[in-house]
Amino acid sequence: MSIPSHSKEPELRAHVYDGIQEYDQKLPNWWLFTLYIMIVLFVIWWAGYYQFGMGRTDGEVLDAVVSQIDKAREKELESIDDAKLWSMSKDPEVVAAGKATFMTPGMCVTCHGPDLTGTLGGAKLPGLPLNDTEWKHGGKPVEIFKLVRKGAPDVTKGMPAWEPALGVKRVAEAVAFVLSLHKEGEPVTLAADAPGR
Repeated sequence: MSIPSHSKEPELRAHVYDGIQEYDQKLPNWWLFTLYIMIVLFVIWWAGYYQFGMGRTDGEVLDAVVSQIDKAREKELESIDDAKLWSMSKDPEVVAAGKATFMTPGMCVTCHGPDLTGTLGGAKLPGLPLNDTEWKHGGKPVEIFKLVRKGAPDVTKGMPAWEPALGVKRVAEAVAFVLSLHKEGEPVTLAADAPGR
């Protein structure tokens, strides 16, 4: 009776692909060195980032980006005043862009109507008329701009803030469109239900 030998080399599978028999080739050195280098680099990066606090976290990167956006927005807002909004209201391209924003379904036209009267087919809409000289929250261009950007003081009874949805540029264009239907220097009266009146 013969005892089976356990020191025998395992047989290779009888499988050949493209002239290479399975399990009979070593990985190339360039591939192995690349793998080892990547492992070392990962360990260095992991230790630096997680153990020694080197580099910025995702939250810090996000805070920096938001801060840059806020600075750009503030810079853009610094240049907007009554005179600039009136001049924008005389630029046909700006007025056309503002009208397109205003007339977009779900935007200004929904509450103020296509003719800015605050009505549609004789029915009263939630928004106030914008084609007269009576303004509830102030009729100066900058006051109108601020109202459209930030919304009414009581959002449950007034307009929501449109800046998050439209951005500063489109808000300014929509305000320029409304102003284009008024005369510069037109006397403005406060509505009877204006806050603080």
